[in-house]
Amino acid sequence: MPVRNALNRLLAGVMVACAASAPLIAQSNSSSSNPSSSTATSGPAASIDHPSGYNQPPKYILDVMHAPSPPVPLVSPTEDTILLVSWQDYPSISRVATPFLRLAGVRVEPKNHSKHDTPGGYGITPCARSFALVHIADGAQIPVALPEGACPGQPIWAADGKRFAFVNLAPDAVELWIGDAKTGEIHQVSGARLNPMFNDEMKWMPDQKRLLVKLVPAEMGAPPPEPTAPIGPSIQETEGEKGQSSTYENRDTLRNTHDEDLFNYFAASQLALVDAATGAIRPVGTPGNYQSVDPAPDGQHILVTAIHKPYSYITTYDRFPKEVEVWDIAEPSNLRVHTIASLPLADRVPIHGVPLGPRDFSWRATEPATLIWAEALDGGDWNVSAPARDKILLQKAPFTSPAVEITRTEQRYAEILWSDHQDVALLTEYDENRHWTRTFILDADDRQKKPRLLWDLSMDESYGDPGEPVRHQLPNGSRVIRQDGDSIYLEGRGASSDGDRPFLDRLDLKTLRYERMFRSDKTSYEQFLSFTGPDTRKFLTWHQSPSDPPNAFARTLGKSADAPAGEAVFVSTSQAVTHIPDPTPEVRAIKKRLVKYKRADGLDLSFTLYTPPGYQEGTRVPTILYAYPLDYADASKAGQVVGSQETFTRLRQYRLLLLAGYAIIDNASFPIVGDPKKAYDTYLDQLVADAKAAVDEAVQLGVADPDRIGVTGHSHGALMTANLVAHSNLFRAGVATSGSYNKTLTPFGFQNERRSVWEAPDVYQKVSPFFFADKLKTPLLIVHGGEDANPGTTPLQSDKLYEAIRGNGGTARLVVLPHEPHWYSAMESNEQLVYEMLRWFDKYVKNAPPR
Repeated sequence: MPVRNALNRLLAGVMVACAASAPLIAQSNSSSSNPSSSTATSGPAASIDHPSGYNQPPKYILDVMHAPSPPVPLVSPTEDTILLVSWQDYPSISRVATPFLRLAGVRVEPKNHSKHDTPGGYGITPCARSFALVHIADGAQIPVALPEGACPGQPIWAADGKRFAFVNLAPDAVELWIGDAKTGEIHQVSGARLNPMFNDEMKWMPDQKRLLVKLVPAEMGAPPPEPTAPIGPSIQETEGEKGQSSTYENRDTLRNTHDEDLFNYFAASQLALVDAATGAIRPVGTPGNYQSVDPAPDGQHILVTAIHKPYSYITTYDRFPKEVEVWDIAEPSNLRVHTIASLPLADRVPIHGVPLGPRDFSWRATEPATLIWAEALDGGDWNVSAPARDKILLQKAPFTSPAVEITRTEQRYAEILWSDHQDVALLTEYDENRHWTRTFILDADDRQKKPRLLWDLSMDESYGDPGEPVRHQLPNGSRVIRQDGDSIYLEGRGASSDGDRPFLDRLDLKTLRYERMFRSDKTSYEQFLSFTGPDTRKFLTWHQSPSDPPNAFARTLGKSADAPAGEAVFVSTSQAVTHIPDPTPEVRAIKKRLVKYKRADGLDLSFTLYTPPGYQEGTRVPTILYAYPLDYADASKAGQVVGSQETFTRLRQYRLLLLAGYAIIDNASFPIVGDPKKAYDTYLDQLVADAKAAVDEAVQLGVADPDRIGVTGHSHGALMTANLVAHSNLFRAGVATSGSYNKTLTPFGFQNERRSVWEAPDVYQKVSPFFFADKLKTPLLIVHGGEDANPGTTPLQSDKLYEAIRGNGGTARLVVLPHEPHWYSAMESNEQLVYEMLRWFDKYVKNAPPR
């Protein structure tokens, strides 16, 4: 449903999950934690000592790790071409180790002015391995010849489907490249050195002939030099004003005036228009610290957000003071600027709240230049009762008249999706206190017309999720909901008690009647990609199964001859458009199945059970449980099955241990159910109950050996892992990666806990395994990225937990992976991780003596 995408953006800093697969896109204070040093135990059989000092798992695992991943499809806006993008799974450690600066939540490589990490700082900016164009009509494939040694980023299509643009991370610059969709030929735009520090480094203009870009200003000179001696103390002051702020990692916030100078230097951009055909570059305005730029549908106005001083040493750049302006570029020599909002430093925003003043700016897609934004009416605080939390305002060009309020939302505004019909938009709000969301049909031009309720359901609802409206691009590039008459189309994952079965529905907005057009069968996972033209009976899907790699299929709908009178029951024929081969045939010997069971209190739960190659039914094997706890306000939603067992099986990180004879209890349901205002009062009890239910079920199935079960988790799952080995006897060993183990070090909330440590000190202590290190006797491998920028999971968390276990006579090993962020990127780091996990679980689980 529409709110899910919006909430993922709004709550990105609240609940950070580890991705175990590739994007569809350190040192230690103890010699025992150095993987290349002598230790009391040996590594796994046939493991490899890498000349660099890193270790590697056995060759049969390396072969799978080194195999390429299937490409990802990007369908052109004209729906006639697919751009297949193959991503590099693991860059080299030399690339991950490229020096960077930490500047207010952004990591910048000074050598080429590139952004070192992904948004949020969870991984290294990825490189594509290859591009290929596929013409949908005949399946003809055209490879794109990328430059030798190139590091291309995600391509973006022009709305007319004639061209695509992408950045290339060259050694000395972030380059702009443009490709031809017919021939596959690409060329670099000479003289265009992009500045991706705040993203939005390039966007197609509405004419689809030019790109709006952020360039590194000419004649920049060298960056400010590091002072040879301190220029003065770092000073902060508070004068009694109460205000909470989310926890940030101090290493990535600004620390002194030199950092401020560096921030100004690398943040500075020159806006420019680039002619895609000729490569001509026309500067727009003067250089500034432009956080975001967004052209209006008319191509004459640009929404520009610029950051300025005073900066903060507490928060990251997204909370710095800003000027929000609209630039009228109709007359290049006479740039007209309209100030929309002057936003102050927002360093005292309530936990999970929003800042005061205008926010969430966007253009109305169906008008030339109409700006929309929201403003809080409750102080931005969920704890405040108010008849309406937000008001939504609209202002039209030429921006000389005051903004007009078009509606108010009872709960927090999430987003507006515009239809290509002027009188139809979908407005979504969400209630953090109830985990609830509502979507309304809105006519923004008729203030007297009350918004009509369309969807009203829990944010945790999976089975009843209506899906996302299918959108398409107008000729000017604006994305709008595709609407035919009174009907729109919805595509969703189709969660069910048997797992996800993606669907395509048609919804009549007048009658609110749904019509199912397509649903994936039970033996595969097939999701809607796009229509292939104006005829909505023809569309593309992305099909896969446990044995079939993902490929694009063209489907044509027809009506069943057996359909009851007055009903439309659709059937379809399909034809493969792409023919991507299986990169790892040896993995097909692994089997998986959905397992459903109950917690002791009757709550429905599930996991995916993987069994190793050659597994004989009824044989008990060593087993590893992986999970990531999630918070729910409603117990009835917590037990809903999510995910699918019919996806193409790929192995990453802990799943690679299947090749070594382990079974995997994967993505086990670990709900924490309760009032969102007191989310963690019963965390430990529910955590142990979740784990016991999963382990008991795997043992009852005859697969798991109760004396040989390990547990692993990442980030919030690492906290789970440490707590389970401290507070239960279910597991023989644990592996915790990039976790946070002392929550008093994140005093203003964590995950979905909104109370501060001073409001709920007992809760903070009880959920922190650091305070139970004297009872933590189960062997625990602790792994962390040496440059983790995720708020709350600083490497210090792992250092201190290891010291606490060691000081209390426990069994632990600390491995800090040099240069790695929250998600481990480098091939060498991931090889080391798998080596460490295999070594640890072999010693303490597979070869463990009876209890």
